[in-house]
Amino acid sequence: MCVTPSTFPGVNSTMDIVKAYEQEFDRLVKLYEEHTQDNSLRNNAVASIIVSGNRVVGLNTLNGIGVRSRTREDGVVIIDVNIDDNTVMPVPVHLCTGFLEKHGEQLLKFNYFIGNNVKIKFKSHCILRNIEKLHHKMISDVYVGRNSSLIYEDEHFHDENGGVFVEAITYAKLNQNAFFQNKFSATKTRIGKINLLVDLELMEYAKADLESKIYGKQTDEITIQEILRLNGEHAGGIAKSTIFATDWTRAHVVNEAYGNAAHTMGHIECNEIVKGENVSVSTVPVLKVVNEKAELTHEASVGRIKQDQLDILMSKGLSEEAATGIIINGLIG
Repeated sequence: MCVTPSTFPGVNSTMDIVKAYEQEFDRLVKLYEEHTQDNSLRNNAVASIIVSGNRVVGLNTLNGIGVRSRTREDGVVIIDVNIDDNTVMPVPVHLCTGFLEKHGEQLLKFNYFIGNNVKIKFKSHCILRNIEKLHHKMISDVYVGRNSSLIYEDEHFHDENGGVFVEAITYAKLNQNAFFQNKFSATKTRIGKINLLVDLELMEYAKADLESKIYGKQTDEITIQEILRLNGEHAGGIAKSTIFATDWTRAHVVNEAYGNAAHTMGHIECNEIVKGENVSVSTVPVLKVVNEKAELTHEASVGRIKQDQLDILMSKGLSEEAATGIIINGLIG
């Protein structure tokens, strides 16, 4: 299948809802609206890509944006997103991926090519609800051109029974003076099992800001690896992870920074907060300086919610559970 409502690169167009999948589109959009209180996916003035299972069911492109998609015989959905040079998008591009069956596998491959002098933001939501067992794997290859800014926010909503296994993998190259901010959030529902990998290569004067926040419950399993490869002079990046682990959650975080060029600066930080006697968490910082003029730092902490914080909130009439929720929202909300 190939969905191409516009030429590549994109031009003004009305929203294309694939006729054979109108019901899937409607069901997924309703789930999206339920969890986000946002109706942007029905707005023709907002660029959007909507994926259900192994097919694109809705697509809207605007000037400067081109999208091509196809589904391979092995079920992998490949989506190419091209942003023209000098494109400045005043509102975010919305990406919604979901799975509407009880069992299955969803394999997605995104290729993002961000031209030069671009300013753009993507808001991605992954809706995996009412599922018993699912393997969701998304690999993204990202290129950010010279003097461009790309912000990518990814929020997940999973099933509460923990039957979702997510692999979210991002490889990105930032050209000269590019900026890339990547935020991953899964704090409002159970995560199930997740392997999160973000691997960045930064050229001269490029900057990156990586942030992940995950709330682990019951028997959730969390693995995070964030890598900053500072290959160009004056490149800089921050990689920060915050995990709140409860019950029997298992979490392992590896943050890496490599100072491969002069005047590069990198900082990695991991904060893990635990509640429960059966939690198992660990964090591993990896710093390697190849050029003597590079500067790398790290900060890591593992600890419990402070009892005095709980006591203050509970003295105001809140239960321990409600007080804990307020503290969690302050840390990772």
